[in-house]
Amino acid sequence: MGGTVHIGSAAEWRQIVSSSTVVIADFYADWCGPCKMIAPTFESLSTKYSKPKKITFCKVNVDSQPEVAQQHGVRAMPTFLVLHNGTVVNTIQGANPPALTAAVEKAVKLAGAGGSGGAGGFSSPGQRLGGSGAGVPGRSSTSLSMPLSWSLRKVIDAIVAFFGLYFVSLFSLDPYKAAENSQFNKKNPPPQRTAAGGAGQPRARPQRATFKTLADLGN
Repeated sequence: MGGTVHIGSAAEWRQIVSSSTVVIADFYADWCGPCKMIAPTFESLSTKYSKPKKITFCKVNVDSQPEVAQQHGVRAMPTFLVLHNGTVVNTIQGANPPALTAAVEKAVKLAGAGGSGGAGGFSSPGQRLGGSGAGVPGRSSTSLSMPLSWSLRKVIDAIVAFFGLYFVSLFSLDPYKAAENSQFNKKNPPPQRTAAGGAGQPRARPQRATFKTLADLGN
């Protein structure tokens, strides 16, 4: 159903009102001068906004369709009625093109047929772009920091072992054996746990006395 519909009967009017979301009706008379003056504006709006089963523009001749005119209490011409789901929501009386245009544009929005290229078409891709790369920098920085801390720990352990062996050897009477038995020597096994749960000391190798006793010297 495209363009303006000229109502030919009350039954046709009822059928259009019940099947279209929005109906914009022009109640006119052939002898009405203002009706003829505003007719081009109505036709232009009809051509621009008519949508099958959604927005229907109708012309009702009050002389040939008095029943429809009386049903809606039309007494002056021209009278424009805007119906939404069968209920009159706006009435414009007289030949007033700006008022008619504003009422039609409001009715188009009411029907949900206007603004097909609005911002709604762009809202979903923008969120996806906004949220798609979140967290990537965080994962990269974490993966780079782990090898760095591991390498630093190895360097610190090597320095501690070196100085530990150095000082143990420096202050011992037998530097070689002290270094060999030191806990800083990587060749030695880790300290054993005692039965009580504490850390046990490694067993020292039996060593011969470095100094002889007075008895031995006397002999």
